[in-house]
Order: sequence, then structure tokens, then C-alpha cells
Amino acid sequence: MTASYARYPLKFIRPGGTSRGVLTEKETYFVVVREASRWGIGECALFRGLSRDDRPDYEQKLQWACQNIHLGLERLRTVLHDWPSIVFGLEQAFRSLQAEAPMELFPSAFLQGRPIPINGLIWMGDAAFMEEQIAQKLAEGYRCLKLKIGALDFEAELGLLRSLRRRFTPLELELRVDANGAFRGEYAMEALQRLSECDLHSIEQPIGAGQWEEMARLCRESPLPIALDEELIALAPEVDKRNFLRQVSPQFLILKPSLLGGYAACEHWLALAGELGIGWWVTSALESNIGLNAIAQWTATLQTEMPQGLGTGALFSNNFDSPLMTAGGNLWYKPAQGWQMKKILELCT
Repeated sequence: MTASYARYPLKFIRPGGTSRGVLTEKETYFVVVREASRWGIGECALFRGLSRDDRPDYEQKLQWACQNIHLGLERLRTVLHDWPSIVFGLEQAFRSLQAEAPMELFPSAFLQGRPIPINGLIWMGDAAFMEEQIAQKLAEGYRCLKLKIGALDFEAELGLLRSLRRRFTPLELELRVDANGAFRGEYAMEALQRLSECDLHSIEQPIGAGQWEEMARLCRESPLPIALDEELIALAPEVDKRNFLRQVSPQFLILKPSLLGGYAACEHWLALAGELGIGWWVTSALESNIGLNAIAQWTATLQTEMPQGLGTGALFSNNFDSPLMTAGGNLWYKPAQGWQMKKILELCT
């Protein structure tokens, strides 16, 4: 068995605004595992400024993983527990190697044409830009929107949400917001109270990660359900996750395989969520269509009807042609469209 990797900067068609800044490029890596005439591919979707494995020696560690691919997935997963995106890329590559077709990792109804409901992502920008995105998503049939908030004028963001709620009831349009930890101090609770007036489904990460006591208070007292995102990403592997969830008691968990350590790590969070009565959904983390495909196929096996955060495949100008497509507020797998296999395999030759 051999393995190789390649770096691949994804280029945004249009800059994406978040409370952490404006994104124009997203760095990612691909790892290919070969055994005899078979091959498998996975995406190591490093997220600079957010991933726990955002370190100067990232490529050296990825190269080490390729050089030691003979150790097998279980051993590599243990050794690389501090490198979540590399673990996930290897999980994908091994599963792809073992699959009947390299890009069909999880047999499910999704591969046969059953779609996954998804939310429409609205990036930060001035009011006109956000309203333009909202109009487009509504025209495309989305009935669940997720708005990035927290970096612009809060009154303007609140006005936009109020306008949407005047037009659509919660049954007609589900609204989620993502603050990326933007709110500070006592203002956080005031912001949550005002946002709750718009009948929102939930808010992701209202305050920065690592403030367990304050986050627990917000989850306990907020009139608006809270979903943890960066909070999970920042947790060290040795932290007792069950104790953490019992202490903070969030209403939802956001599961990002690239940032949490792959399928096995997310399935551990899912088991704890089920045990403690916590809701959840799965979200991609700006992967190419290769990583998005791996996440979507796994998500389809979880048999949830809640809209997932898997609508990011059309963000990049140099993405890979794939059977993935969005329509009517859903993510579909259309085998007739095919994969851009030549370009994929040229990455790691």
C-alpha cells in the first residue's frame, strides 16, 4: 500500500464574509491511497484560523502519514488524534479504497436519488448583498436559511431578520443564525433576547469558545436555542466530552467531520447527544466536492429529516465536477453527471 498527497487552494467565486473576516481562498489537501490496481481518495480540509491542526508543520505531518500508511487506519487514527482534518482525510481514503466505486463511500438511498434537505447559507455583507442572496435562495426553493451575523451593524441584521419573519411564518421559513462567537460579555444575553423576537430556530456559537461557565448560563437562560460549533472544535482530545455536555447543556451540536476528527469522532458526539437528549445537524466546512461528497453520503445514513449544512459545493471556481447538485432546498446525487476523474487522479500522481 502506498499513499501520496497534494495541496489544492480552492478559489471563492465571490468572497465570503464571516465574523472572522472575508474569505477569498480556502486551503485544502488531498490524499490518495493505492493498493495494487485499486485507489482511494480523501480530502484533508484544513481550515486556517479554526482547525485545531492549523500548525506550521501540517504538511510534514501529512507527509509522515503517507509514508506510514502501512500502519493502517486504526493505528494512524490513534497516533494522529491531534490532527482532525488529516484523520478525516485518511478515513475517506481508506473507505474509498475499499468501496466498489471509489466515490461511493456509503450505500444509501441518497445514491439512488433520495435528496438531503439543506439550509441555504447567507454570507455577511451589506444589507443589499444579503437581501440579494436571500431572494436568490428563496427563488431556488429553500425553506431553511442560515445567516451569518455578528460582524456588521446588529440593528441592520436584526431588521433583515424581522423583515423575513414578517413575510414568512416559522412553518413557512426556518431561520438559523451563526454568530461565530461574535457577542461579548453581558451584551450576549441582550442580543439573544432581541434575536428571539424573530422566532429563530437557533443561534450557533453566540460567544467565543472556551467560556464554559458563561456558555452554560446562556444555554440555561437564553430564550433562543443555542448550537455549539467552535466550542466542540476547540476541545482537546483528552477532555471528557460527556461531562462537558452535561455541564454546558446546549440545545444542539454542529458536527463538522473535518474539524472534529472524522466519522468516528462525530459518531461519538452523536451517541452522547442521543444519551443526553441534545439535537444536532451536520455541516460541511468549505470542502471541495470530494470532501462534501464524503460528508453527505455519511449524513444520509443517519436518517434525519432536519435540514443539514451541506450547501457549499458551488462556492468555488476551481471545484471538481461531480454528481452533487442543489435544487429545491435539497442536495442531490445525480450519477449521470459523473465525476471529473481525470482531474482528481492527476492531483496525486
